[in-house]
Amino acid sequence: MRKKGFIAISPLLVFVCLYLVTSIIAGDFYKVPITVAFMLASIYAIVIGGGMPLTKRIDTFSKGASTKNMMLMIWIFILAGAFANSAKVMGSIDATVNLTLNLLPASMILAGLFIAACFISLSIGTSVGTIVALTPIAAGVAQSLDFNIYLLTAVIVGGSFFGDNLSFISDTTITATSTQGCKLSDKFRVNSFLAFPAAIIVLLVYSAMGQSMTSDQPASPVNIIKVAPYIIVLLTAIFGMNVMAVLTLGIALTGIIGIADGSFDVFGWFKAMGDGIIGMGELIIITMLAAGMLELIKERRGIDFIINSLTRHVKTKRAAELCIATLVGVVNICTANNTVAILTVGQLSKKIGDRYGVDNRKCASILDTMSCCVQGLIPYGAQVLMAAGLAEINPIGILPYLYYPLTIGLITIASILLRYPRRYS
Repeated sequence: MRKKGFIAISPLLVFVCLYLVTSIIAGDFYKVPITVAFMLASIYAIVIGGGMPLTKRIDTFSKGASTKNMMLMIWIFILAGAFANSAKVMGSIDATVNLTLNLLPASMILAGLFIAACFISLSIGTSVGTIVALTPIAAGVAQSLDFNIYLLTAVIVGGSFFGDNLSFISDTTITATSTQGCKLSDKFRVNSFLAFPAAIIVLLVYSAMGQSMTSDQPASPVNIIKVAPYIIVLLTAIFGMNVMAVLTLGIALTGIIGIADGSFDVFGWFKAMGDGIIGMGELIIITMLAAGMLELIKERRGIDFIINSLTRHVKTKRAAELCIATLVGVVNICTANNTVAILTVGQLSKKIGDRYGVDNRKCASILDTMSCCVQGLIPYGAQVLMAAGLAEINPIGILPYLYYPLTIGLITIASILLRYPRRYS
C-alpha cells in the first residue's frame, strides 16, 4: 500500500525535480521552461501503470484537464488576456499608471498597492478577480519607475489572498464553514485574529521598503477617459458582478473608447485582443497539464495515501490541529486549488476535530488560512500563473516576494502551537 501510494504521488516529485531542482543546479529558473517540466511529468504520470489500461490513463488525464472548473479558468484567462492587451494598446494602462503616480509618492507605491489589493479582494471575495484588475497597473508602475516588477506583482498576489481568506462571499470561506458546520461570522472572527496581524506586519514591511524607493520622473497629465475601463471594472467587481461579465464589459469599453479617440480602428482592436489571447497560451497549457497530472494522482488514490499517512499518529488536540493544517496544505499542493483542497479534506478534518475537541470555528479558520497560504506559494496555482501571465514574467520569480501568504501561514502555525486565540483554542 505504501509503495503504491508513493508511486501515485511520484509525478509531482518528478515535476519538482525537473523544474525546481534542475533550475537551482543550473542557477537559472529560465533554463527549464515550466511547460516542458509539466509536459514530461504528465507523460510520466500517464506512462506509470497503476493497474490502469493506457486508454483509461489518457481518459483520466483528459478528464482532469477539462473539468468545469478548468474550462471556467481558461475562459477567464482568455478574457483577461484580451482585456489586458486591448487596454494596453489603447493607452489605458499608461493613463492608470499616471493617475497612480499622481496620487501616491514613490515611497508609498508598495503599501498603497497592497492596501488596494486587500480592500478589493475583501469586497469581491476572489483573488483571481483582484489580480486581473490590479496586476497590469502594478506592472505598468514597475516599468515606468524602473522598480522590481516581480516585487510589485507579488504585492498584488499577496493582497488578493487577504480578501480571499476573509471575505464572506469567498468560495473558500463558504466551503470551510459548510464542511465544519459553523457560521460565516464565527469563522470571520477567528480568521481576523490571524489575517489582520499578518496584513499589518506585511504592510509595515512594505512601508519600510518603500522609504528607499524614489523616482525623479515628473508626474504626467492623466487622461481620465482612458482610465475609465479600469475604474468601471473595479466598481462592477466590487458590486458583485461575475468576473467573466466584468472582463467582457472591460473589453467592450476598451473597444468603444479606443476607436472613438483614434487609438485603433476595429481591426486594430481585434488584433490587440488576439495578441492578448495568444499571450495567455502558455498559461492555459500549464493549467491543463497540471490539472490532468493531478487528476491521475487523485485517481490512483495518491491523496488518500497522503491523508492516511498524516492522520496515523494524531493523539492530542494540538497534534490534531497541526494535522488538519498539514492535510489541507499537502492536498492543496496536489490539487493546485484551495477550494478543492478544503472540500477534499473537510469532512475528515471535521471528524478529527470532533474526536480531539478542536473548536469547529478554529478548524474552519485553519483550513482556509493554510489553503490560501499554500495556494499563494505554488508556482502552478491559478493566481500566481495569472499574475505572471499579465505581467509577462516567470512565475518562479514572484515567489521570493510573496510575503503575505508566507506570513499568514507562519501565524497560523504559531496560533496552533501557542493556543491562540485562547477563546477558540
